[in-house]
Parts: sequence; C-alpha cells; structure tokens
Amino acid sequence: MLQWLQHYRRSMLPGDISAGIVVAMMMIPQGMAYALVAGLPPVAGIYASIIPPLLYALFGTSSTQSVGPMAIISLMTASSLAPLAAPGSALYGVLAAQLALLSGGVLLACGLLRIGFLANFFSRPVMSGFMLGSAILIAWGQVVPLLGAMPPAVHWPSAMLGLGALAVLVWARLYMAGALRRTGLSPAAADIGAKLAPMLVVVGATALVPALELEALGVATTGNVPAGLPGLNLATSSAHWQALLQPALLIGFMVFLISMSGAQTLALKRGEKLGSNRELAGLGAANIGSALSGGFPVTGSISRSAVNFAAGANSQLASIITAALLALALVAPTGWLALLPLPVLAATIIVAVLGMLDLSTLSTAWRYDRADAAALLATGAGVLVLGVEAGVVVGVALSMGALIWRASRPHIAVLGRIPGTEHFRNVDRYSTETAPGLLMLRVDAGLFFGNVEAVNERIEDELAARPSTRHLVLVLSAVNAIDTSALFGLGELNTSLRQRGVLLHLAEVKGPVMDRLRHSTLLQALNGRLFLSAAMAWDELAPGAAP
Repeated sequence: MLQWLQHYRRSMLPGDISAGIVVAMMMIPQGMAYALVAGLPPVAGIYASIIPPLLYALFGTSSTQSVGPMAIISLMTASSLAPLAAPGSALYGVLAAQLALLSGGVLLACGLLRIGFLANFFSRPVMSGFMLGSAILIAWGQVVPLLGAMPPAVHWPSAMLGLGALAVLVWARLYMAGALRRTGLSPAAADIGAKLAPMLVVVGATALVPALELEALGVATTGNVPAGLPGLNLATSSAHWQALLQPALLIGFMVFLISMSGAQTLALKRGEKLGSNRELAGLGAANIGSALSGGFPVTGSISRSAVNFAAGANSQLASIITAALLALALVAPTGWLALLPLPVLAATIIVAVLGMLDLSTLSTAWRYDRADAAALLATGAGVLVLGVEAGVVVGVALSMGALIWRASRPHIAVLGRIPGTEHFRNVDRYSTETAPGLLMLRVDAGLFFGNVEAVNERIEDELAARPSTRHLVLVLSAVNAIDTSALFGLGELNTSLRQRGVLLHLAEVKGPVMDRLRHSTLLQALNGRLFLSAAMAWDELAPGAAP
C-alpha cells in the first residue's frame, strides 16, 4: 500500500497535475455517457469516478491506470440488471451498486487468495471477439438517442445535432492530431488535444441548447444533475443476492482482464512490473468504493489510461487529482450539466466504442490459426445474438475446446538422422537417412488421458506402413509429463509390441518424467532399452551404424 508515495519526488508533480486535469476533462462526458449505457442517471457516472480511483491508488500497482466507468462493463451491467428491474428506477440503482459490491468482493477475494493466474485462460482472440460484439451492441443501442427516434421516424433537430457531433468526433479521431502537429504542437500534445475533442464537442453542444432553444424543439437533455458529493450508500436488496452472483463473477473477471490488458501495455513502456494479485485487490477495493458511493461496476479504461500516460502521469497521484477535480465539479453549480444534449452523448459513445474495434487480431488469427479466428467470430456473434454473458461463455468454451482439441491430437514426427551428424529431424521437413527395421518417433506433447489413444493409433499406423520394423524408439524430448492413463497406455503398447516381436525403446526422457516412471513398473517391463539420446539409440540399433 502506497509504495509509490514512499518514492515520490517533487519533479514528478507537474506531470501528475497535467494528467489529472486532462483525464478529469475526459471523465465528465465519458462518465455520464457510460452511466446512460448502464441504464443509470448520468450523475452516477461521476459518482463512480471519484471514490474508485482513490481506493485503487491505495492498493493498485499501475502508475497510469485510470479506474472508472467503461463502455463494456456498463453494457454488462445493463444486461445483468435489465431482467431484474426497470432502468432508471430506484431498485435498479440499488442493484447496480449491489452488483459493484459483489464484483468488488469477488476481485478482492481473488487477490487475497492469489489466483490472478486464472485470467490466463481467456485467450486474446476471444477477448477481441467479445470487444467486437460489445462495441457493435453498444453502438446500435445509441441509435435512438442519436437520432431522437428509431429510423425511419427520425427527430430531425436531434438527428442533425447528433450526426453533426458524430462527424466532428470522427474527424477529430482520424485527423485532428495531424492537424495540430502541423500547427507546431509536439506529437504528444497533439494526441492529447485530439483526445479532448469529446469534451470540447460536449461543451459546445451544451452552449447551443439554450442559444437555439433546442429543448423547445424536442431535443432530449440529461436533465437535473444533483449538486454535491455522493452520500454513503448502504442500500441492498436481500431478494437479489443470488441472482446477482453469477453476473458479478463474470463482470469481475472481465474487469480484471480489461484492466490488466491496458495496464500491462503501458507498464512495459516504462519498465514497470505489475502485481496481478495486488491489481485484483485494487480493482476490488475500487468497485466496493463505487458501490458505497452509489455507483456501478468500474474498471481500468484502456483509452483513458493511455491518455493518462501520454499526459505525463508519473504515479497514482494523477488519478487522485482527477478524482478531486470531479468532486469539485459536483460541489460547484451543476446547472450546465443538465443541458447536455443526449444526441451528443450518444455520438461520443458511438465513436468511443467503435474505436475499440480491432480487426487486426482477426486478420492475424485468420492467417495463423483458423481455430482462434473461429473462436473470435463466434464470441462476437454470441454477444450479438445471445447476449453479453452468454457470448463470453461461448468464447471461453470455444477457447478451451480448441486447446483440448489440439492437446488431444499431438504432433508426432518420424525422425531420421541428418547425414554426418548426431542431429535427428522430421523426415518430412529435412533430408535425412533412416535405417531398415528401425522406426524413431518423436511425440511433441505431454501424454495424458486425452491424447494417449490418438498417440497409440498413430504409432500403429506408422508400424503398419513399415511392417519390417523390429525396433521402435519413442523420443520423449518434448514430453513434460505422463499421467496415469498414459502410463497404462504405454504399458499396453509395450505388451502388444512384445507379442509381435517388436522392441519398444525410450530415448531422451526428461528428468521429472523419469522420476515418476521409476515409481511405476513400466521401466522393468519395458521389452527394449532406455537411451540417453536419439543418437545413442541410432548407434546401437541401426544396422551398420558405427559403434
């Protein structure tokens, strides 16, 4: 806790102050917009941006992580709560905070139990597919507020304002940084300026509402935003704990994945080391803090963290400054926030979430591994068709299924000797020499209950193709483990080969594997020999080989 404060230097302060101000300017429109995605009043987004970063600064390890509302977690919140209460109702707000409390408790418990490694079971293609489907779902959900109604019944004043804001934001994302650089700004300053475009658009559109009397024309605004800091929220619904547990587990899992993916990228740029279990604790505390202040589940935002980094954040103090400025924004008169036009907030959401689309992962996976590409597409489709939670489950199931499928069909190479050397390589890839009556096979995976049958079938196929074989050498240099089922499988293979007059030999058995084999009867029953290397097996068994 607070290790960063022990090593804080005065020279770090200017960067933290500038980053804190920049991120605070981003957080006001983002927080309010993401609260709307979650089905909550806009002010809940600001509530969820004050206490969480303070608690993360106390427990977390990333110097640039910006914790608060995020589009995907907001969508998952709305998806989880929609069957339980009407969006905008008092019960809905209670359940949103309760969901944050449960998610925070799950994260905190995982951190204390040191099980952060579980996040490694969620592959990058599945994560990319989840973000792809979620981004499309969120963007589609903003069509009505953007246009004022569902097409074709468009409310033209709302549509003109929303589409105009959308065009400006798209231009800012694509071209504003370059335009600012051409004016003489440094690349870093230009990028930060482009990131502030949503705040400038929101402020400008808010000024247009009274100037053009847009409310009288039917343009929807956020409405009254309560002034003052959030009070302590202890309200829960005893009837909904069980219904919220499953989505809380899933949201907690996603909070950790999203946060770590962004924080790790930025940490590598500075040579920092993150502690996954401390990150779990920090994110858990942040969500508990959000619940107690009337917020909803929060996470580390990839885009805000990148801006925090680019704006010069040197420590968690930058997030503390952001939280303080947001608190001041609520203490100050909030009448202007009530005039924020919903079509413009919808435009900021659409541009933000579509910016998360990463088709490069799909392109790479399609060229490299079609199974991963299929998992990516299936996850995205699952989110769109079945919903967020079901889409994640589909993605994880496909990812684990692909892993099991690959493990159940290990690569097995027929080996030959490269002439004049002691190196043995796959006969299908290299120009090698083989010996009559000798078959050398290398198994390139651990042997376990899921693949031992496939391995034995492949061995039988190779023996059937070479009926003159009298010596079978299994080169186990790539085998890290042999479980009990595989042990019995090898024993049965040994017995079958003995009956056919074929000797089974083992070569290059790893030390940990050998330690376990010594506690079995396989080595004593082996009808062939153990060889330290494939070369020694060749020298002993190949006809005419040098002694």
